[in-house]
Parts: sequence; C-alpha cells; structure tokens
Amino acid sequence: MRSLRSWLVATSAAVLAILAAPATAQLSTIQTPTGPLVVGPSIVVDAQSGEVLHQRDAGSPFYPASITKLMTLYLLFEDLKAGRIKLQDKIGFSDHAYNQQPSKLVLPRGFQITVEQAILALILRSANDVAVAIGERLGGSEAAFAQRMTTTARRLGMTGSIFKNPSGWKDPGQMTTARDMALLAIALVHDFPQYYTYFNAHDVVINNVRIAHTVKFLDMYPGADGLKTGFLCSSGFNLVASAVRDGRRLVGVVTGFRRADLRDEHAVRLFDEALRVKSGGARPKVWQLDNAGGAPATIFTDADCVPARYDYPGDGAWVGTFASVAAARQAHVAAQAKLASAGRTWLGREWIVDIVMNKQRKFATVIADLEPGEAQQLCAIYQAGRQFCQVMQPQQLRRPFHNLWR
Repeated sequence: MRSLRSWLVATSAAVLAILAAPATAQLSTIQTPTGPLVVGPSIVVDAQSGEVLHQRDAGSPFYPASITKLMTLYLLFEDLKAGRIKLQDKIGFSDHAYNQQPSKLVLPRGFQITVEQAILALILRSANDVAVAIGERLGGSEAAFAQRMTTTARRLGMTGSIFKNPSGWKDPGQMTTARDMALLAIALVHDFPQYYTYFNAHDVVINNVRIAHTVKFLDMYPGADGLKTGFLCSSGFNLVASAVRDGRRLVGVVTGFRRADLRDEHAVRLFDEALRVKSGGARPKVWQLDNAGGAPATIFTDADCVPARYDYPGDGAWVGTFASVAAARQAHVAAQAKLASAGRTWLGREWIVDIVMNKQRKFATVIADLEPGEAQQLCAIYQAGRQFCQVMQPQQLRRPFHNLWR
C-alpha cells in the first residue's frame, strides 16, 4: 500500500491549488427521515484507496473549532515518534494556558500532567488549556506552534487550512475544509498506528477525576474507532470520524450542524450509504478535489449563541448557582466525581451560564447532556446528602435562564 505522502507527491500542484473564486455553497438543505436539515460541507473517503464515496462542498471553508486538535495531536505524535518527547514526560501550564476558556481541565495551579494524559485529555475532554500547553511545550509559544501547524498542513496537502491556535478557539483567520480534514484523519491512521488507538480510549483519570469519551459516534456506529468532535457558535457542530467494517476503513467529515445529535445521526447515514457504494475505484481521489477558497459560513451569530445556548438532546442536572465562574466550575468537577463514583462512564458536559437579576450576577452549573435516569440518579445522590440538585429538561434551559437563579 502506498503511503499518503507518495499519493500526494504523485498529484500535480495544479490539482492541489486553492482557486481564487470564493465558495458559494457552504450550507445546503438536505432531506432526512425527520424533515429538511441545513448542513455544512461533508465528505466520506475510503482511507486505503483515497476514493471519495460521498462529498458535498468538501472544498468549501469552515471554522474547524475543536477538530483543530487533530493537527495538534498529529504534531505531538510526530515528536513522540522522533523521540523529541516521551509519553511520561511532564507538561505544565503557563498562566496563558491555565486561563483558557472551556472545555478544559480544572486543575490546581502548578499541577502537571504526563504527555500521555495530555493526549487523552485532548481526545476525551477536548481540553483547550491542554492544547495550548502542548503548543507552548513543542513550539515555544502558541503562535510559533500555530505556524508549524499550517506548515505541516501544506506538507500533508491540506491547501485550504490555516491555523492560528492549537485549541480551535474562535479566530476568524482559522479555517479548514472537509477535504483537508479527511486528509489529516487518513494521515493520523497511516503515519501513527502506534498512537491512533488513543482515539478509541474509553476514559482517563486525571487528578482523581475520571474523564470519559464524548464522541457518541463511537457508541452509535459499529466499527467506529475515532476521532474528534468540535463546536463553536460560528462553526456549529462538527465531526471527523473513522470506522472499519469488513477490513475496510472509512473516514468521514460532517460540519455545520445546529445540534450535536443531528450531526451524529447524519454521520451514521452517510457511512452506511458509503459502505454500499461499489465503484471499482473509478471515483475521484480525495487529493484530486479542489479547495474553493473564500470565507467560511457562519452557523450561529453571537446574538443567537451568546451568552449560552443549550443544544444538547440530553437532560441537565442543575447543581447550584454560584457567585463566581471558579466556584461554578468546581461544582461541575464535584458533580462529575459523584457520577463516576456511582459507576457512570458518561459524565456529562460542562454547561455554565451567567444570569443577571436586579444588577446581581451569578453563574449556574448544569451537568449537561445526561440521559434521564442519569440526571435523576445524580440529583438523588445530592438530595440524599441534603444538597440542592434539580433535573432540567432541554426545553427548560432557555434564555433568560431566570429559572436557574437561587
């Protein structure tokens, strides 16, 4: 089997060049079993042959959000393979890394984690503080590491990708395409088989807190073994996924969804449809697709998405409202620890919202996206200890959130 790089070398520069014309079809309306759905660019590729089994505007740009961390991991794996860093080496957090916005690890100042824990924190928690700490450790600074990310993207044939930070935090200059992310996923599989298995990790314990995976596609699709989700208001809900069926690996990218559950359901349908394609290798290869250039579409405006919106299908467990963000995050960590102690592997998502009433500001902590029985079990644990907890259904978690004031 030829390597990804030999495929790319054999491909002419003209095929890989970005066209000057702006992208015109970044968002499309598709039909689903439950009705019309607006979606962003997507692609499904046979990882061995590079054959494109499905694509919709795969060369159109979008904001990558946390799937950016796949490139951060690629460079970390590259340095591990070269011996420049080891799995048991320690990574510390500068003030800049420590102060990153969620999702993140909530660690005491001065706490260090191993490189292996950092890998798992990126994959399982999508921790922005860890991504920045890795970038500073490997690149000397976040900016220098971001330049290395973009340079590496060009080397891999990702001609439509520009990276400004290792976490995927919002930056109008940071963009990629479904085509490029498919190339990156294939490169991760081909170049680092010894590390790729981390993408199928179930959980990790860091500072006595158990962190479980949040890529529900892994549970929904038989044979799925990675890779990463991402969300920003401007980007919507995105997924880069891979699955193996009957010895055949598919890599898929779906972007621009307004709900995570719809994104995952659509990915399942696309993978099933792609597996039924019998083309005999006659379809175009992923590296033969053009990147269209232009600016990414915006899924949610700030007015629609800020200060918070609850787009999770699962119930929430409201565990209190606090005077500071730090106290609210401590409550989130404590709630996850209670779920872990109860034997739960899915520990929910952090959802903290600020509420202003009578010129007073507080921060409500909701453990988000829980199954109904899970949310009820968590609140039962709190109530048994005479502590506050209330199950909240998604339709109850709407602005102005005054029902979360106490």
